[in-house]
Amino acid sequence: MTFSPLLINMRKPRKIRHGAKYHVMARANRREMILSSRALKAMFYDVVKRARKKYKFVIQNFCIMGNHFHFIMEPLKGESLSRIMQWILSVFAMKYNKTFNYIGHVFYDRFKSKIIEDFRQYVATFIYIMENPVRAGIVKKPENFEYNGVSFMQKGLYDVIQPPDDVIKIMIASICKNLIT
Repeated sequence: MTFSPLLINMRKPRKIRHGAKYHVMARANRREMILSSRALKAMFYDVVKRARKKYKFVIQNFCIMGNHFHFIMEPLKGESLSRIMQWILSVFAMKYNKTFNYIGHVFYDRFKSKIIEDFRQYVATFIYIMENPVRAGIVKKPENFEYNGVSFMQKGLYDVIQPPDDVIKIMIASICKNLIT
């Protein structure tokens, strides 16, 4: 049996569900540390802030690491996860390439997304994202990593993430002592 090259290279369609929350992640091309500096993390964060003005979506947690990022994101009514993420990634890539006088891809492949099916998975994803810099050996406590949602919550900065509900506050407080009041 022979296969058409077009069929072999087709990617699976993204799973989309109206009203769903997604674990969204994208990695830098060649796993380069494109987000390693504070200034580059701030540049990426500012692009996400601009996207919040352009599109309707909620981010409930995030972490910007040196070569990748994670979001818990929910596109709101009438918005497309793909359109939002395409805008964020392409605007950041243009700014990054212009800053360093580069051309070409900044992120490897397309972004990954997984529908968060239930509250248990939501909590597991929230903790996974929150503890990413701890697992990487960058900090001992998640709240000590500057570009982590819990750090922004601790400082009361809600320009990108939404304030946590009471259940999330209790969960975070049990992990990060005295974090959110």
